Amino acid sequence: MLTKATIKLIHSLDSRKGRRKEGLFVAEGPKLVGEMLGHFSLHALFATEEMILDACLSGADVVSSEDLARASLLQTPQGVLALFRIPEDSFSFSIETAVGRCMDGLVLALDGVQDPGNLGTIVRLADWFGVSDLLCSPDTCDIWNPKAVQATMGALAHVRVHTLPLSSLFSALPPDVPVYGTSLTGSPLWDASLSSYGLIVMGNEGRGISSETAACCNHQLLIPNYPEGRPTTDSLNVAMATGIVLAEFRRRCR
Repeated sequence: MLTKATIKLIHSLDSRKGRRKEGLFVAEGPKLVGEMLGHFSLHALFATEEMILDACLSGADVVSSEDLARASLLQTPQGVLALFRIPEDSFSFSIETAVGRCMDGLVLALDGVQDPGNLGTIVRLADWFGVSDLLCSPDTCDIWNPKAVQATMGALAHVRVHTLPLSSLFSALPPDVPVYGTSLTGSPLWDASLSSYGLIVMGNEGRGISSETAACCNHQLLIPNYPEGRPTTDSLNVAMATGIVLAEFRRRCR
């Protein structure tokens, strides 16, 4: 039942502080919620009677469209709203485990990405290109932000997302593990030597990778424009750039 207290709880999850306090995040819509069920611990599930029948959401609490609209964090409610528990290791992922993942396969890291839409899209790209681990710097947007969750379109069910200090990870990585950073002064992606394992770092929408992070990247990659040297915009959207980089890694290392 969507009581006033429950609606207040849902609205509190629109803030990072509220999510950390309650240990919960919001997902809305039949497709997204359907992807999440079975992958995350369900705290509560609400749906209109019509949506329960259409989406086969047995066990959901039946609520009116009006009550769901009051609770929803979307401008256009989608008939289904669920509260899931944030995985316990989301904020306590060990550096040792992260190092092991980088040595076993490709891992993606984000250095200060701020837009939740970009973050959610990057999770979708990671899922599509078979990257199972996404490491976020503490100043990166919270993946459990409702806008980021919606933008993943359910890919969160297949990609492990963790927050950890990237500087500690860089210090712990063996020197022979490749760390790829994207840079406007790097080597053209098409000509660079690419590995089937290691860490790929993508930076902030405006400033790119921080100077501290760039100093820890032993491979600098540039996505050249076409034709090279032609006057164009300053840079690509970070999610678009991530897709291009991952596609080239998989094309060459498949």
